[in-house]
Order: sequence, then C-alpha cells, then structure tokens
Amino acid sequence: MTAVAAPAVSPGLRRDRRRWGWGLAALAAVGWSLVAAVDGEGVNPAGAAQFGRFAAAALSPALDGAFLAVLGTAALVTVAYAVLGTALALVLGAAGAVLAARTTWGRRRLGWAAARGVLAVPRGLHEAVWGLLLVNVLGLDPWVGVLAIGLPYGAVTAKVFADLLDEVPRGPYTALLAQGSGRAAAACYGLVPQAAGGLLSYAFYRLECAVRSAVVLGLIGAGGLGYQLSLSFTSLRWPEVWSAVYALALLCLAADVAGRAVRRRVAAPRRRTGVLARDRVLAVAAGAVPAAVAWSWWFLALSPGSLGSARTREQAGYVLGAAWPPAGDGDLLREVARQSVVTLQTSVLAIAVATAGAVLVAGAAARPAGRPGPARRVSGALLRAALLLLRAVPPPVWALVLLFVLLPGVLPGALALGVYTLGVLGRLAAEAVEEADARPRTALAALGARPTGGWLYAVAPQAAGPVLAFALYRWEVVVRDTLLVGLLGAGGLGALLASRLAAFDWAAVTTVLLATIALTLAVDLVGDRARRALR
Repeated sequence: MTAVAAPAVSPGLRRDRRRWGWGLAALAAVGWSLVAAVDGEGVNPAGAAQFGRFAAAALSPALDGAFLAVLGTAALVTVAYAVLGTALALVLGAAGAVLAARTTWGRRRLGWAAARGVLAVPRGLHEAVWGLLLVNVLGLDPWVGVLAIGLPYGAVTAKVFADLLDEVPRGPYTALLAQGSGRAAAACYGLVPQAAGGLLSYAFYRLECAVRSAVVLGLIGAGGLGYQLSLSFTSLRWPEVWSAVYALALLCLAADVAGRAVRRRVAAPRRRTGVLARDRVLAVAAGAVPAAVAWSWWFLALSPGSLGSARTREQAGYVLGAAWPPAGDGDLLREVARQSVVTLQTSVLAIAVATAGAVLVAGAAARPAGRPGPARRVSGALLRAALLLLRAVPPPVWALVLLFVLLPGVLPGALALGVYTLGVLGRLAAEAVEEADARPRTALAALGARPTGGWLYAVAPQAAGPVLAFALYRWEVVVRDTLLVGLLGAGGLGALLASRLAAFDWAAVTTVLLATIALTLAVDLVGDRARRALR
C-alpha cells in the first residue's frame, strides 16, 4: 500500500486569512460607525453664512502691531509650557523605563506587568483631562500646564524608552550582571549608552508633540496661543483667529524642522576620514536644552512651594476623598456604556477618514527623488503646507468650526479628529513613500511602465504596511482625543465628563475616567494584535 503525503500548507496562508479577517472587521466597524454618524438630521443650514465668513478671513488675517505683539508673548508662553512639560516627561520616562523594561525584571513577569499597568493609567487620559483635574487642585497655577503635559507624556515616554532598551544587544548588560552589578545599574550602564541615539531622537519628537499639547491646554485657560485662539474664536474675530492659526503653524513648523534635523544627525553621524567627528549642531542643541529649561522656569515664574502648600494639600484631599469610591449606580453605568460606544464610533470614523485621505495624498506630498519639474515641486510644497496647517490647528477648533454647519453628534467630532489626524498621518505616509526602495520603480520604468503603474506596483506595496501600522497607532491616540472634542459637545465620554465636572460629581468623574482608561487599553490591545497580523 502506498502512502500519499498530505500537501504542505503554506505558512503564509494563515497569515493572509488573518489579514482578510482584520480587513473585513475594519470595514464592518467603519460601516457601523458611519450609520450612527448619519442617523437623523446632522446639517445645520443656519450656520453656513458664519462658516463662509470664517473661511473668507483666511486670506485677510489680522496683522496690526498690537495684536501681533500679543501673539508673540502668547507663543513664548506656549513654548515655555512645552519645554518644561517635555523636560518633566523625560525625567519621569527615564526613571520609569528602567522599571518597565523586560530586561530589568528578567523572568519576574509579575513585576513587569505591574509596572506596565501603573504606566497605563496616566497615559490613558488626554492632557486636557489632566489639566481640568489639576485646575481643581492647583487653581490657575502655571504648574497645571507643566504637569498636564509631563505626567501623561512621562508614562508614554517610559513605555517607549523601555521598548528601546529591550531591543538593544544585551552583551554589556549581561557582563555587568556577571560582575555583581544590580539589574538597575546594569541597565543604566549596559543598555542606555547603546540606545542613546533612539532615546534622543524620541525626546525631540516629544517636544514637537508638547507644542501642540500646550496649545490645547491654552484652550481650557492655561494661557499661550491656545488661549488667544479661544478668545478670538469666542468673539467671532475671524481675522485674529487665522493669525493665531498661522502662528501655530509656524511654531509647529519650527519644532518639526529642528526635531527632524537633530534626528537625521543622530541617525547618520558625521565622519571625517573614517572617524566620528564632533557635530556642532548637536553640541549647540545639547547646550540649548538646559538653557531653555531655565528660561522657561523663569518666564512662567514657577514656584515649587505651591505644589506643597496647605491649600493644595487640602484641595487634593477633598477631591480624592470625594472621588473614591467611584459611582456605581445603574443609570450612570448604562450612560457610560452608551457614551463609550459613541466614543468608539467617533474614533473609528475619524481614523478611517484620516487613513483614506493619507493614502490619497501620500504620493503627491512625498518629496520626489531626482530633479522633478517646477509644477511637481510647487504642488508638493503646497500640499505639505496644507498638511502642516491641518495638524497645527487643535481638534477642538476644527470641532467648533464644523459645529457651525453640523449639529452636535458623532459626525462633527469624527470629522474634526479626522481632519487633524490627516495632517499627522499624511505626513507619516509621505515619509513612508520617501523611504521606500526606489529600485523596483526604476526597474519598471526601464521596462516601459508608466508612472502610475510604477506607483501602484512598486511603491504602494512597500508603503502599505507602514501606513497601516501608523494608522493603528494613531487610532489609539484618536481615542484619547475623542474625549477632548466631546468636552465641546461632540458627544461621547467627553460630554459626559464635562457634565459631571460641572456638577462637581467627583465619584461619577472617577467612573467616567476609569471607563476611558479601559476603552483606551482595549483599543491598544486590538491595535497591537492588528499590527502583528500585518507583519
């Protein structure tokens, strides 16, 4: 009797099925969210005229000297908050990274899981939520803006730094352990020097993000450009609004250019006759950091005593006592569950809009290799400037603009977050196209393929994986941002949180915040599994 061997199953078949499954699930989620967004009357025709006046003012911003002087001072406040918030985040991130790294704990998974769980709490809440909570404890103190940026960013930085430490070679770390060093000391001296480049690069990226976060905090009263933008918007002074928007764009552009220059020099150190040479730009950047921190401290007039004052201790004790235990009545829990669904639908629709837009503009926004024609250079520069403008304007401002023509609900919040995220994701998608290997496209062009064919068959397959991975990462961020636009009436957990804060119902606030953290962790888990399927 002859045995017949069973046909071998391709290991890639299961992976393809998993990808199809995730793709169908994504389409179903988008359809479900879209149905909820367009259910009922969503358009407000009465606001069309006001929206038109807002758009027309983009061509005539306010340029009088007095207002520009106010904007200049506000920009300095924003920069000071961003610098001090980033500095605090880096200090907390460096300390937390050693505790959260797998290498530090070895086989003791329980300690590692506990450290990661502690970090998940502060990073699960948006900076604006931290600001609203801290205002009730510290009042209108500059520490509110610094802590609101530093605490959540510190938790995020600790997670990223820990991942970077876990990825470097462990040879020096193992050798230090063999010599009798403790795990923490071995990590500091055996792992940190090897990961220094990645750590520095991420630190400057955090500074770019902190600038935008400082603007958002200004919208809730922390001062700076966000506060001036809020005042002009409230008084319907559209030329002043656009002046503030352009100032924000220039500030974000400066942070973007500076951060990119430092990251490029760290990634490709200068060499002279085969030997590493001292980079003056990096040396100046390293020296400017402590000077910027000292200046920001002086400019904001921070006082450490205010953190431990009797009033602060009394108010913190009151808030903590009133907030715990969390409220658990049935009506509140049902409302939390309903608003959690609205928040999830808003985030899904927002990331779908942003991803679709990023795919459409990625090729045109990417800097082309070689010597493109004048039309291609101009169109690419204009598109990149438009993406910069989209991500320079905070989501709450986009939400307020859209509420002129749309009624409160899922749709205006989703579109506001989608427009803002398009600015971020479009830039990342363009960079993924720029970094794609040019040889397949060149080979197709040599065989007579048209530019469109070269893009579809050579560039798009390489950029698809990174773009989808970026989209999943941004989805996690959008869930937290959804809380922010909800505070303005776009619905979801943000609207529920705003109503409970206004009533000083701290037990209910705790319940809403716990639901937000749980939803964020769930989205993180789903996004992580989806990214694994794409690898």
